[in-house]
Amino acid sequence: MAGDDLAQRFREVRAFSLALAAPLSAEDQQVQPMPDASPTKWHLAHTTWFFETLVLAPNLRGYRPFDPRFAFLFNSYYESLGDRFERPRRGLLTRPSLDEVRAYRRHVDEAAERAIPAALSPAARELLTLGLHHEQQHQELIVTDIKYTLGQNPLAPAYHDGASVAASRERVPALRWHGFPRGLATIGHAGSGFAFDNEGPAHDVFLEAFELGSRPITCGEYLAFMDDGGYDRPELWLSDGWAAVKADAWRAPLYWTKDGERGWSCFTLAGARAVDGADPVTHVSYYEADAYARWAKARLPTEAEWEIGARREPRLGNFVESGAFHPRPAPQMAGGDEGGAADAARPRQLYGDVWEWTASPYTPYPGFAPAAGAVGEYNGKFMCNQLVLRGGSCATPVSHIRPSYRNFFPPGARWQFSGIRLARDVR
Repeated sequence: MAGDDLAQRFREVRAFSLALAAPLSAEDQQVQPMPDASPTKWHLAHTTWFFETLVLAPNLRGYRPFDPRFAFLFNSYYESLGDRFERPRRGLLTRPSLDEVRAYRRHVDEAAERAIPAALSPAARELLTLGLHHEQQHQELIVTDIKYTLGQNPLAPAYHDGASVAASRERVPALRWHGFPRGLATIGHAGSGFAFDNEGPAHDVFLEAFELGSRPITCGEYLAFMDDGGYDRPELWLSDGWAAVKADAWRAPLYWTKDGERGWSCFTLAGARAVDGADPVTHVSYYEADAYARWAKARLPTEAEWEIGARREPRLGNFVESGAFHPRPAPQMAGGDEGGAADAARPRQLYGDVWEWTASPYTPYPGFAPAAGAVGEYNGKFMCNQLVLRGGSCATPVSHIRPSYRNFFPPGARWQFSGIRLARDVR
């Protein structure tokens, strides 16, 4: 980007983080209900620390840190940059106050505004661009983490008024299957434009013929799995998944509650509401997604299959900018669902709404090498004991997602907006 464009992009991204935090009280932004969900205040400070530590301090002559102690408080996992405050205890950081964190952001933003037009080298601009995408990741975490925080409150407090979320009045399109032929294909990021290091290098993969489901699995379809004893049938579950079902007493997706004769309700960022059978099911672990796929006599796609299926589809969907903060039902095709079998079967909702679990472990692509320096710790060192998700969610910024984007979480994680798309072999 040219200097003026990069400066404008910097302002937009930084402002959106504050907009996401605006509906929250200082108390809301302080709480950490579990180690994986950081306080909003910490997200606002950590993203600022990234720009200060990795972009401004090494590249802007005369830059003075806002408070040298923040290097310890707001480092996340960069071992090469020194000691840091323990992740599970971030909620104990009542000081600095929220007002001080906002002042920290202003201090860094003003210095970045001075630096972007002329003072940053091309390499520093690349780091600043990485920092913007890093902040967008934390914008998504602000949404998912505050949902978990508010979801622990018996009052079921709302983050927003829910005006953009209405119960579906339309029939969900029938689940169909779109076929892809056997053969050699190339996946991974190639060409111009930003991508994280774990998205490359581009490389060839050989795939047997397969089919992808035309939309994510709905809450209504998942309820059928539950009603058929899905959480009581060990033959459907991986061993670790069955252990999690027993140890954590899973009986439904996260945030679902049985309301006696009224059926199931779920907590959303607009408060509690009845489960809408048309919505894509979300907040399920890899274990639950895999068990559902077995029950449905299908499987989860590999990440290569998902990418091949998604790369020619438009990057349209329900992202964080919609203000819904909740998955929406799959749209009907113009002219109805019978406008042509091939068109009706094309995969929909590949982007936005829910992250889609794949069957692929998060491992390096052939030829991957971490970058030199601290940024080499960004992705590579987490390539163990995690599964890949694709496509983004209703909490993801639309400008942040690509066909090659690889998200990753442990198989038991449920607090993200994670859902299910089925695949099956062609025999």
